[in-house]
Amino acid sequence: MSELPSDERARWREQRRQAAADRAGVHERALERETARARELLAEFVAELRRRGVPPVELRATDGGARYRTGLRGWYLKQDGTLGVTCEGGYYVLAVPRSLRARLTGVRLLPADPPLQVGRGARDGESVELAELLRKRLAEHAPPG
Repeated sequence: MSELPSDERARWREQRRQAAADRAGVHERALERETARARELLAEFVAELRRRGVPPVELRATDGGARYRTGLRGWYLKQDGTLGVTCEGGYYVLAVPRSLRARLTGVRLLPADPPLQVGRGARDGESVELAELLRKRLAEHAPPG
């Protein structure tokens, strides 16, 4: 590339920059679509739990041992209590770092963008489709009869 005239080098760099920006835009739009679909699934899940009369519980965060107050109410998505959905459909990661102060005062969590594949990038067997996870949780609250 050093043999190219400076205007051609500049044009080549600009083309590479634009190609990278285009790829990033495609990825961002795909992620937005995934998040929107995951939010729909969570809204349907919350509506079904309400229809079945499953009461929400106080959601607590965990550091792997201790549990912390969050001020949130909803339902756990994973049996280990590390993910939850609020009554309003907010998706929360409930795993937090250990904190003596939080043991006394609780933790303040912000909702996260829900993924369609929970645990993506985790060890084998730890990743599950959100739809499947929600089906499992609903099965635990199957209506009688």
